[in-house]
Amino acid sequence: MEMVTLGTTGITVNKNGIGCLPVQRVTHATAVKLLQKAYKAGLRYFDTARAYTDSEAKVGDAFHDIAREEIYIATKTKSLDVAGFWKDLEKSLETLQTEYIDVYQFHNPPFLPRLGDDSGLYDAMLEAKAQGKIRHIGITSHRLGVAMEAVESGLYETLQFPFCYLATDDDKAIVAKCKEKNVGFIAMKGLSGGLITDSAAAYAFESQYDNVLPIWGIQKEAELDEFISYIENPPKMTTEIEAIIERDKKMFSGEFCRACGYCMPCPAGIEINTYARMSLMLRRAPTDKQLTPEMQAKMKKIEGCLHCNKCRSKCPYGLDTPTLLAKNYEDYKRILSGEIDVRNYT
Repeated sequence: MEMVTLGTTGITVNKNGIGCLPVQRVTHATAVKLLQKAYKAGLRYFDTARAYTDSEAKVGDAFHDIAREEIYIATKTKSLDVAGFWKDLEKSLETLQTEYIDVYQFHNPPFLPRLGDDSGLYDAMLEAKAQGKIRHIGITSHRLGVAMEAVESGLYETLQFPFCYLATDDDKAIVAKCKEKNVGFIAMKGLSGGLITDSAAAYAFESQYDNVLPIWGIQKEAELDEFISYIENPPKMTTEIEAIIERDKKMFSGEFCRACGYCMPCPAGIEINTYARMSLMLRRAPTDKQLTPEMQAKMKKIEGCLHCNKCRSKCPYGLDTPTLLAKNYEDYKRILSGEIDVRNYT
């Protein structure tokens, strides 16, 4: 069994956390069943957010009768003002049915909240901690600059950042800096939003970093069972897994959408964080659902792109999303016509 401690927090858990964004997509009963199964199997760290629609409610119902000290709950606020911060915190406490939150995080802010700055956000965090409503102060980010600034500041006990085997050298540098500064590193997007399909390879990569806690997005019991099996038999890096990783790195070289969703909403109704990566998904997963008449109609919305560049300006990875959408749409039409056979890739 592999364990990890999140920096100075003292939180020590199995190297399997659960990211609760995907439980939005399943029924309340299914979500509660999955979360409780994860807990009974030995998983103890669960991450949600105020912005994840009904995710907090599902987490609250799953764990309300479990001894509070037996579990770690992390959630987030996207508010950029103090009044909103307190509103979010109180609502999260109520919805999660708890008196305190173990790790309370600023949710991908465009700037780094600091002690005494004009926003007052970090000061509010300190006050919430003094009141016993939160235990530890964290931040999540998709922005390299903000993430590194947070680690260097000494103000944050945890950083949540995308990290998988498609990581760049800059991403790995942040992990190393967290270890140097004793800041807990929570790895989101360990499966790159579904592009990585081999969970053993994903786990083996994360296993190489003793200061990293990956939180896996689970919405199916079969997916959960894979990660539960890794509690007693954690996958290690092998030549076979190295080959899988190298193959995927070649496939995903260059610019690709990480499906973080910060480009949304689109004024033209385009589901950018799905369709800007459709070419890759068609080569990684069964095609029946992606090629239905309903999906074809949704993809056709790309023709109505306003070229307002709002999505491009909000992308934390600096992607030219309108161009990426157009390329994916052209590729999609070629696949639909049979000109490209994606079975050669899967």
